[in-house]
Amino acid sequence: MKNLKSYFIKFVKDIIPVIIGILIALFINNWNEDRKEEKYLKQVFSTIKSELKDTSEELKYNIPLQLKLVDTLEYYSNDTNLSLLDITILKVKGIYLPQIKTNAWKSISNSKIDLIDYNQITTLSNISDQNEILKSKSNFLMNYIYSNFYEKDSTKKETLKIIILDIIQTEKTIQQLIENFEINDSPDLKKNR
Repeated sequence: MKNLKSYFIKFVKDIIPVIIGILIALFINNWNEDRKEEKYLKQVFSTIKSELKDTSEELKYNIPLQLKLVDTLEYYSNDTNLSLLDITILKVKGIYLPQIKTNAWKSISNSKIDLIDYNQITTLSNISDQNEILKSKSNFLMNYIYSNFYEKDSTKKETLKIIILDIIQTEKTIQQLIENFEINDSPDLKKNR
C-alpha cells in the first residue's frame, strides 16, 4: 500500500510539469494564431478600404456623366432626327458604368468570415449584393441600347432615361453603403470567439 502511495505521488510530481508545459504551449499557440489572424485581417481590410475608395471615386465620377445623359435624353426626347445612338454616342460620348470592386471581400467571405464583426459582414455583403444588382441592370441597359440603337421614338428615349435613373439609384445606394462602412472601418476580431 505504501508502495502504491509513493508511486502515485511520483506519478503526480512527474505529470504536473508535463500538463503545465502543454497548457503553456497551447496558450502560446493560441496567442500566436490570434496575432496572425489580426495581421491577416488588417491586410484584408486595408485592401477592402482601398477597393471601396476606388469604387467611391469612380461612382462620383460616373454619376454626373449619367445625369448628363438623362438630361440630354430629356432635352432631345421629342427630336425625331436623333436616334438613341446619336444621343448616347455623339451627344454625350458614350455610356459610363462604374466598376464596383469587391475582390478582397469575396476572398475573405469564402475563407475567414468568422473573424469579422457582424456589422461589417452585413455592410460588405450588401455592397456585394448591390454590385450584382448593378451588373444585372447594366446588362439590361446595354441590351436595350443595342436593340434600339436607331430608334428615334420619344418613348424609347424615355425608357432609356428611366433605366439610367434606376442604375443611378443603385449606385447611390452603393455609395451610402461605402460611407457606412467607412464610419465603422476598424478590423475587429469577433468579440465572442
